[in-house]
Amino acid sequence: MPKTDGRVLALDLGTSSARALVLSPDASPVPGALARHKIAPTYGGRGEATIDLHDYIEGLLGCLDELQQNGHLTDISDIVLSSQWHSIVALAGTGQALTPVIPWVDTRSVPPTVDSSFDEHAFHARTGAWLHRLYWTRRIPWLRSVVSPSSYAGLPDLVLERLTSERVTSVSIASGTGTLDLATGSYDAEALAVAGVSESQLPAIVPTGWTGVLSSAFALRWPALAGVPIHPPTGDGAASNVGTGGYDETTAAVTVGTSAAVRVVHPIDGAPELPWELWRYRVDDRRAVTGMAFSAAGNLHAWLTAVLQLDAEHREPTGVEIGSSRVIGIPFQAGTRPPETVPGGSGAYFGLSFDDTAADLLAASLQGASLEIDRGLRMLDGLFGRDLQVVLGGGGIDASAWWRKCLTATFARPTEVCAEAEVGARGAAAVALGLSPSPGGESLKPVATDVERVAALRPRYESLRALAAQASAVLNT
Repeated sequence: MPKTDGRVLALDLGTSSARALVLSPDASPVPGALARHKIAPTYGGRGEATIDLHDYIEGLLGCLDELQQNGHLTDISDIVLSSQWHSIVALAGTGQALTPVIPWVDTRSVPPTVDSSFDEHAFHARTGAWLHRLYWTRRIPWLRSVVSPSSYAGLPDLVLERLTSERVTSVSIASGTGTLDLATGSYDAEALAVAGVSESQLPAIVPTGWTGVLSSAFALRWPALAGVPIHPPTGDGAASNVGTGGYDETTAAVTVGTSAAVRVVHPIDGAPELPWELWRYRVDDRRAVTGMAFSAAGNLHAWLTAVLQLDAEHREPTGVEIGSSRVIGIPFQAGTRPPETVPGGSGAYFGLSFDDTAADLLAASLQGASLEIDRGLRMLDGLFGRDLQVVLGGGGIDASAWWRKCLTATFARPTEVCAEAEVGARGAAAVALGLSPSPGGESLKPVATDVERVAALRPRYESLRALAAQASAVLNT
């Protein structure tokens, strides 16, 4: 039976911030019970993107100190974690970190070494991943070429180890490494061979029902949390889906944070055959999540409003009709996710003229991102054999009424909006405790004239998208 008594402490390990917040028994945030540590990744000109591990963990611990100082760590029954997928740290034999945290956005890797018998389509069907630099099959050989690691772990594994003194991972986090056999929930032998590691060099995978407790030192630091069960972490994409209200195969959740994704949660048993264009990870011991991710979303909005120096009053393209802008924006600023190979620095605008305004540029970017997400939604419709219901969630959704309406018109179907912005934390609690949250926000219906304009725009967008991809190849030769 779902456990709903007591409050829940959620640790949300994001790319731009680490947060600790307290949730009520129904997984709703308790007002005022939120502490945040901002994260500033370090970027370099050769594709580098790193996060300081010590600063990250100490900042997260400071968030717990802040909650305790404000009296929020009382009556906590469970501790849950939602974490960014795909991160990796190379470790020495002593367990000391040899590298910073390498997050998904870092583009460094080495080409894969496989023999002629390797079947990447079969590999993708089994692991839900590709041989792409996003995954450990490419990351580990690259790390081994620059340092001499004894083992490897992701950010959530090391946070969990710091809290409990146990270095373990969940089936959800392990699936994001690209080294998991989705059907068995164990490391995939072929993936390990490609990466050149043994299972003993990676964190042990624990079942969904596993729990740990705080080490004695942290139990003294936060006495109210002593003995409180700590649940295995859930990958942020899976957590966000469930937290938004998309927790079965009838519903696609569209979440917009730093990046964006459209995903469907479904049972792992009897899962439909995975198309080459989509990825698949695990939610927990029973469920998988299938979808498509996009590198430009909330970060695109933040970048453009900063570049255009738009104040709070002008951060919406008010006055621009959805689908009507002459300008077409192709949101390849951060490249594309696999299996496409468009690199970062490939964003483009077509149709600019001297009478275009900041609102036109902003509308074109948000419309372009919406059309990208729509491509994934239509693939998922086909995979599950129906026009899926759609729920919208995440900080980007919460921040822009225009974008919510644009997405609804682009999808050409009604949408439900999640009332809670903290969908990752909410979803981690729901996965750990067996809850089924509802969106609880506004219901949107597409405006017929908006739908017609977007339908007319779509073929032009697709043609120019292909042209932008070709131009990126020229730019990067």
